This record gives sequence, structure tokens and C-alpha cells, in this order.
Amino acid sequence: MGTIVSRRRKDGSLGYTAQIRIHRQGKCIHSESETFDRRQLATEWMRRREAELDQQRARGEPLGKGSTVAELLDWYGTHIKELTPWGRTKEADLKRLTGYEIASKNVLHLSTADYIAHVEARRREGAGPATANNDLIWLRGVFRTARGSLGLPINLQLLEDASHELRRRRVIGKPKERQRRVTPLEEKALLDHFAVRDVRAEIPMADVIRFALATARRQEEITRLKWADLDRDKGIAWLDDVKHPRKKVGNRRAFRLLSEAWEIIDRQPKVMAEGPDGKQTPDPRVFPYNSKSIGANFTRACRLRGLDDLRFHDLRHEATSRLFERGYDISEVAQFTLHESWTTLKRYTHLRPEQVEERPARA
Repeated sequence: MGTIVSRRRKDGSLGYTAQIRIHRQGKCIHSESETFDRRQLATEWMRRREAELDQQRARGEPLGKGSTVAELLDWYGTHIKELTPWGRTKEADLKRLTGYEIASKNVLHLSTADYIAHVEARRREGAGPATANNDLIWLRGVFRTARGSLGLPINLQLLEDASHELRRRRVIGKPKERQRRVTPLEEKALLDHFAVRDVRAEIPMADVIRFALATARRQEEITRLKWADLDRDKGIAWLDDVKHPRKKVGNRRAFRLLSEAWEIIDRQPKVMAEGPDGKQTPDPRVFPYNSKSIGANFTRACRLRGLDDLRFHDLRHEATSRLFERGYDISEVAQFTLHESWTTLKRYTHLRPEQVEERPARA
């Protein structure tokens, strides 16, 4: 049932990986492995686990139902996403998790030490505290779903114990609040850069940047804005699937558009696109471009112009701060940015000290 494979580690030492696979009807229904410094330890672990698996089968417990972390991640990505679709970030993070050693372990036998070892390995690879913490967040979510949907008795307290210890040691932590604003010189450099290139480029990047600064819209939201969803009489536009911590799909919201945003919209030509039947039809979008291409063009321009640590998303921070500087209050700014709460909104608000006007003292 099991095999032992010796591998040379990076430091030159030998590691012995004991691997157990169980097949039924030509399919692998269970797989797990552990690595030890000595072959004797690997052999002893394999003998003990095979005996435990025999007892588990004798009790009628299914071995292949999410028996390893990788199998559970695969189940989650196939069945749960079908009901509640998620974005590219979560998709990429869940897929990446399947490539780490913890993915080969049995979910019912994970220990606090396993979680800690995984996070420590991620930090040694160069992951930051927040990135490493995200791994535990994704695992916690998958395991909670599996407990409810599959009835797997996964001990989540062990994961919580690991999280507590790692936070205490500051190995994991929350992401730092970014306070990057776009300076007037940086804005001019970007617009000057694209003023020359937009003449022959497919994407009018200068207008995309101006629109982001006028509306506080994310790059993917800009490329999803439709002509049919513009209401000039009310000065608003509607946007589908607005980002939300719990509900994104079907979250249709209206946001306020200022006059400068309408001027940019009026400059955009209505283009034709190839439909499913191969025929040319009007593209419904105001900015019918690939969101990733916009991000790539922005990053390339920053590099060529020497603009350090500037991201497209910083335009949303800048736009939000400018709205406050114009005198709009919290509830009014939320009608532009579509933030659900002040707690979230304030993360995007970075007023400059010189913008705070002096007010007379009270008598």
C-alpha cells in the first residue's frame, strides 16, 4: 500500500517521504504522505497509518471524501463555486494552496504544528505576514464548509490555536493600510506619457486614468460600465456585480457621476464587436477593453517614467481623498465610491495636512 522515497534536500541532507495511496476501481480515493529524517521513522509512520486506515474502513468511514487537503480544495472549487462564484484572487489563492506540502496531508489528522510549519515555510519563501495569513483564512473557510456540507469532523480549534500562536509571534498579521496618493507631478507624467501613445494605441489610457480619478472606479469596473446603464438626467450610472465582502454577484448599485466624468464618457466612440454568431454588433460597454491590459499598460508606464510603488488602485484612493477635499461628507462620498461603511471607506481616505482648512476657535 505504501512506498518510501528518499530525496536530497537543499541543505544536502536526506529526507524520507512515506506515501500511502489507496485505489478503488482504478481511481485513487486516498493519498497522504509525511517526510522524516530517518527511514526507520518513515517506516513506522507508514505502518501505523495503514493500520489506522484499515480500522477506518472497517468502521465504514469513507476514505476518499475530502481525505486530503488537496482533494477538499478540489471539491470546494468544483461544487461550492458553482453556487457562489468568486473572483480571480480567491481562485488563484485556492489553486496555489494545492501545490504546498500541507495539501497532501489528511484533513482529519492536521495538527497545530502542521499549520505553523506551512506558514513558516511560506514566510521563508518571501510571503509577507498578511499573505501568509490569507492561507489560513482560505483553509478555515474551506474546512468550515466541509464540516457542514460533508460532515467531516475537522478540528478547527487546532487551526485557531496555530493562528493565535503565529499572531503572537507576529509571523502573520493584517495587511498594512496603504496610504499612497498620486502627486500632481506623477499624474502629469502619466498623462504626458499616454498623450503620445494614445494616438496609435487601442486603449485610451489617458481618458481611463482621468475617469478613474473622477469616479473612484476600479479598473475592472471601468471596463464593465455600459452605455445602457448611464442616466444623464439623474447624473448617475448603474454597475453590476459591485464588490462586496459577502455578496458580489447580483449586487447592482448606482453611483454618482460628476460633470468631468460625463465629459470623458462623451469622448468615447461607440465601437462594434463580434457577437456569438460571428456578426458585428455594437459593443455595450463604454470602455470596451481588457482590464488586465489596462493594468499592464499602467504598470509599464510607471516603470518607464520612474514612478515608484504606484498602482492603478491608488487612483481610487486619490479620487476618494479628492472628494473629501472638495467638501463632500462621508455619506455623500459613499454615493461615489459605493463603500458600505465608514470603517471601510476611511481606508481609502488620505487627506493631506495642508488641505485641512483653519477654522476659528469657539468663543
